[in-house]
Amino acid sequence: MYELIGDAEETAYDLLLERPGTTLAELAAMWSGPGRLADALARLEAAGLVGVQPGTPPRYTASATDVVAGLLQEREASLERTHEHVLRLTEAYREARADVDPHVVEVVRGRRAMEQAVNQVQRSARRELCCFDKPPYVHLQSTAATDRELLAAGVQSRCIYDRTAVEESGGLPTIEELIRAGQQARVLPDLPMKMYMADDQQAILPMQPGPIGQESAIIVHPSALLDALRTLFDSLWNRAVPLHLPAQRGGGEGRNRGTEIDDGRLVVLLLSGLTDEAIARQIGVGYRTVQRRIATLMSDLGARTRFQAGVQAAFRQLSSRPAGGGRPSLPDERR
Repeated sequence: MYELIGDAEETAYDLLLERPGTTLAELAAMWSGPGRLADALARLEAAGLVGVQPGTPPRYTASATDVVAGLLQEREASLERTHEHVLRLTEAYREARADVDPHVVEVVRGRRAMEQAVNQVQRSARRELCCFDKPPYVHLQSTAATDRELLAAGVQSRCIYDRTAVEESGGLPTIEELIRAGQQARVLPDLPMKMYMADDQQAILPMQPGPIGQESAIIVHPSALLDALRTLFDSLWNRAVPLHLPAQRGGGEGRNRGTEIDDGRLVVLLLSGLTDEAIARQIGVGYRTVQRRIATLMSDLGARTRFQAGVQAAFRQLSSRPAGGGRPSLPDERR
């Protein structure tokens, strides 16, 4: 009820202190407060700050100061109880989160906050940026632009790409640009998460949107958890297949002339686990052309599966790469 006492009620109470036992008409003649006097008196009466003497017309009297003091003490006691309740809630909250150290893990929520956090972690790298690239995508072009800036500044970049990163619209050309800029890239058909790790000092893991569609990310600071993420990255890096794309894509170099397929890109797409239809879209040739070229590649390499053909072709490219960095040949090009 105390929140009902405002300027109007204070003005009415002051009047009654000066003129106790006053009628409503008499008070109205002296009234200069905001709002209606009758409403203010009714609220004072409800709060116990004004007494009404029976009669015609009734007369109003302000409550004694000891009554007001008692009401204030009650108010103070209520505030103290509220304060104690807040302290109990705070302690319960801390106990519930005792297993989550804010110095180890923090959560950012919302698309804009997540994008800013990813960018901050990337730009904090001074020696090396390691990443797993797969959905959810913040903005492939914007993160790639930051990667290029870091590479230009001498920061080493190592990235393992999931097949979806290659299949994503515009994904392969972006990956090619980063490799040419100096990024070390490898591919696995399926990554466990998306992650950026800067200098083994912090990592950020963008999460899939929750039940209400809100995007979020987890930031991990130096801890045993961060060490485990680094171990995971190194383990998957050793298992992943290196991506070696053609240095140039013009003039027909690196292509099978009868089909106009860039063999280097074909190997990358095979390793990524893309379907023939998806490979045809990425390379820009017909579906049947892709099927024929894959069949030829599998036959030349003695591979039983598409992925096996991609792995064998990739390692054959790597082992036959000239010391000066020239383009290696695939089987049918050495005839």
